[in-house]
Amino acid sequence: MLGSLIALLISILLVGLTASTGARFRPDSWYRELSKPSWTPPDIAFPIAWGILYLLMALAAWRLYMADASTWRTASLVVYAVQLIANAAWSWLFFGRKQIAAALADIVVLLGLITIAIALFSQVSTLAAWLMVPYWLWVALALSLNATIWRLNRR
Repeated sequence: MLGSLIALLISILLVGLTASTGARFRPDSWYRELSKPSWTPPDIAFPIAWGILYLLMALAAWRLYMADASTWRTASLVVYAVQLIANAAWSWLFFGRKQIAAALADIVVLLGLITIAIALFSQVSTLAAWLMVPYWLWVALALSLNATIWRLNRR
């Protein structure tokens, strides 16, 4: 029981570290001045959505970690860790470096990693795989938004 609780807290901590880049590199006047599509979610939607998604991700990783050791579990956790890095890099690239194209390349890789993660997770825990689906959907929307912002603001 204690080991499970510690694993859950570590999972939440790792996701929190990833989320910290989003807190550090946030929309500013540069972002507000960009041309954006009419379907851009309101600013308030982002912290709410990400808060929920990060919690679901942490729960999915915890479920994996608590599963019996296997090659599938190890592969799942490795891909999960790599996608956390790609996730953290996006805010730094887009808001920190103001590199829309580099952020777009990163989010394409991120969506691919999430897709692979879901496929791997499903071999270990169906619930863990399903917990990642809302994240996949939100990142797919974010990819479309990033691509449209890039297209609208090319100079």
